[in-house]
Amino acid sequence: MTIAEFGRQLRAGAITAEQATDACLRRIGSDNGRLNAFILVLDEAARAQAREADRELATGRDRGPLHGVPISLKDLLDLKGTPTTAASRVREGHRAVRDAPAVAHLRRAGAVFVGKTNLHEFALGTTNEDSAFGPVRNPLDPSRSPGGSSGGSAVSVATGMALGTVGSDTGGSIRIPAAACGLVGLKPELGEVSAIGTVPLSRTFDHIGPLASTVLDAWLIHRGLMGEIPRPPAPRPLAGLRLGLPRRYFCDLLDDEVRARFDAALERLRRSGVRVDEVDIRHAPDAPAIYMHISLADAAAYHAATLESMPERYTPNVRLRLEMARHVRGEDYARALAGRGVLEREVDAALADRDALVVPTLPIPAPRLGEAFVDVAGRREPVRALMLRLTSPFNVTGHAALALPCGFTAAGLPCSLQLIGARGHTEALVRTALAVEAACTRDRS
Repeated sequence: MTIAEFGRQLRAGAITAEQATDACLRRIGSDNGRLNAFILVLDEAARAQAREADRELATGRDRGPLHGVPISLKDLLDLKGTPTTAASRVREGHRAVRDAPAVAHLRRAGAVFVGKTNLHEFALGTTNEDSAFGPVRNPLDPSRSPGGSSGGSAVSVATGMALGTVGSDTGGSIRIPAAACGLVGLKPELGEVSAIGTVPLSRTFDHIGPLASTVLDAWLIHRGLMGEIPRPPAPRPLAGLRLGLPRRYFCDLLDDEVRARFDAALERLRRSGVRVDEVDIRHAPDAPAIYMHISLADAAAYHAATLESMPERYTPNVRLRLEMARHVRGEDYARALAGRGVLEREVDAALADRDALVVPTLPIPAPRLGEAFVDVAGRREPVRALMLRLTSPFNVTGHAALALPCGFTAAGLPCSLQLIGARGHTEALVRTALAVEAACTRDRS
């Protein structure tokens, strides 16, 4: 059930918030042991919130589209009275004294919090296998990664353990698991949603945003995170839409089936009257180096004290990355900041007179857990760098980006495309995404 459909049934009296919450909690009970999506399940508190939502609605108080909706939270965000573990033993004993502002907005919107979800430790990874609580598994194939770092969040929605979820995205951590699990993931424009009360990876690039079953559901959560009561936006007509395709770099290194699904989606859009123009982002190949020099330096600064005092509490792979991050030189950091400005201007130019850019989200289908390298396009590539390749450029530039499904591989694994919008126009991006979603859903293969 989507959030929008739940809202219609709730107000028609066909379902209650308590019934929907019970259904999610039952699914957690049946599937979480196998998939490991949740670190903390809030059974009693969630049922109490749901009953209160039903009482309010019965007395005429309707808080809006998120009223009574069961939602999960990535365990990087503070939820008052609960631990924020960041999936790490480093934070043992922590308990949040207040909600993060984004969480407080959802609480005021009437959302029901069913639990805190598992993640790649401190969000420093793309596969969700380095966690003090064990790896999260992809529900479509439990031998595979659900993507990361918001992997538990994605699995919670993909399996019906929650109707929507909140994740963080520093280099792709909302869009990567959305792609791997067949969901919609929205990385808002940088700073659009408050990241206060969230354990940081890189304060320069951290974004907070939703994962959901549909573009509309993602929009409803996104506006709720901002403390606003959203109105459903109307999709743009497909005929007349103009998309920019930066094929160089973004399509240079793709799995054959991912490429085929992406090209098929573009062809469906063209047949529907969408104009797809080839554009160039000259310094896109520099984006991974820019991203790594800034994000790792930020992470090293945040973790400096605990790396000295309790290094043994980190998972080995995350500890190694943080130790390496200490060696980013000041001159490289300064060059990366300058390169960031160049890349921002180039993406702005590529978006001029266009409704959005369109690129694949993940170059490969969800990789197997423990797989460090993968063969793609005749090359042996590291999985982590490959998974970040097409998402991190838009963390560097801060543009809003939305991932949505565009088909499946022969093995039934999801493929995904990204839409990137102009600054200050997230709603316009969502309206474009609603139209593209409808086209990609028709005759999906």
